[in-house]
Amino acid sequence: MSADNAIIIGMIAANFAPKNRYQIIMWGLLGALVFRIIFAVFASYLFGFAYIKIFGGLLLVWIVNDLRRDLFETKKIKSPTSVSKEPSYIQGVYKVLFADLTLSFDNVIAVAGAAKNNINLLMFGLFLSVVLVGTLARFFAKQIQNYKWIGYAGLIAILVVALQLIIGGLDDLGVIAINDNFKKFF
Repeated sequence: MSADNAIIIGMIAANFAPKNRYQIIMWGLLGALVFRIIFAVFASYLFGFAYIKIFGGLLLVWIVNDLRRDLFETKKIKSPTSVSKEPSYIQGVYKVLFADLTLSFDNVIAVAGAAKNNINLLMFGLFLSVVLVGTLARFFAKQIQNYKWIGYAGLIAILVVALQLIIGGLDDLGVIAINDNFKKFF
């Protein structure tokens, strides 16, 4: 479950110079840790709100579109001597923290479900997920710079998570009905 978070952090960080890339990833790790702890405290309460799933899914769709523009749209250069500059550091930090907020919820749901009310197992699972986010985000940031297709694959993976959240929330509200064989995906 941490891979989607790492993909987004890696995609955002890939647009920055190495020094700023490392700082963006560190902000992402901090945000992932803080949001996972907050959601873990309120996980059982938040399970009952389908609107949170739908809202989180819609936020992820917005993030996918924003990342698509950042990574793949060509940037016009005004004069032959001008140099393409990296995106705003603050915007990068906001994007990473926003992604952490939306993606930490599904991670906490998975870890809390697996822990089955065992607080030690829950804390270990959350710690492990943050470590995985940090190591995978650095890897994805470097690879996306070299191979654009990884960015496209990452966007598709994030879009699938967004659709799962939206469809799962709509099913919880009774707007649509999902066959019992497929409910495990939502």
